[in-house]
Amino acid sequence: MATYTHGHHESVLRSHSVRDISNSAEYLRPHLHADTRLLDVGAGPGSITADFAGLVAHVTATELDESALSLSRDLAAGLGLTNLDFSVEDVHALSFADDSFDVVHAHQVLQHVGDPVQALREMRRVAVPGGVVAARDADYAGFHWFPLLPELDAWLDLYRRAARANGGEPDAGRRLLAWARAAGFDEVTATASTWCYATAEDRAWWGGMWADRILESALARQLVDGEMASPPDLRAISDAWRRWADDGDGWFLVPHGEIIARA
Repeated sequence: MATYTHGHHESVLRSHSVRDISNSAEYLRPHLHADTRLLDVGAGPGSITADFAGLVAHVTATELDESALSLSRDLAAGLGLTNLDFSVEDVHALSFADDSFDVVHAHQVLQHVGDPVQALREMRRVAVPGGVVAARDADYAGFHWFPLLPELDAWLDLYRRAARANGGEPDAGRRLLAWARAAGFDEVTATASTWCYATAEDRAWWGGMWADRILESALARQLVDGEMASPPDLRAISDAWRRWADDGDGWFLVPHGEIIARA
């Protein structure tokens, strides 16, 4: 297993908990039906999971440990959702029987695992014949922004170095098709979509989140403890994020690769 780079600090959850089908899984919507049994691998805070539960018959949410899984469990309970269950799982070796789910979904997961091809093999194994395996991951090397601030260049370089030191692949989006083919899928549709932050509200949210995250999250601790950056380095990056957020010309693009693979 790789180490999860982001951790679960409030600044991380602030980002992850706004995700839903419309902004993070729209490519999968045509494959969701009232009788669908769906496995959501790496459910995180559960916002996409809960959205799925409003459309399909049953959702099983997984995370690596009970602490992480409690985030989606608590959200489901607060929303009064009853068509979910929860399981602590390693995606490299899922505990479910073959042919258990109509749809197996992972959002921003394969970039963090030690062996994404094996993860996809397992996702394929637990999908019914003809079922859907869906994955969407960001591609950090494809991030673009304006104004061009050198501190944000340093931020991106540090993040990619930290993710790879943890055994992950931050540029996963462009690799999803290749990984799916290596996992044995013959029928794969590869697409792409983006997040774009350009309004004052979006900049305040995205820039403010990263300004906090680079100082307070598990990533920050890793960078300092691993002597990849000093606290003053991280403070300079945080300040640059706030300058970017305050700039009326500020614009940020996050590209994602997506795959729909038939089991």
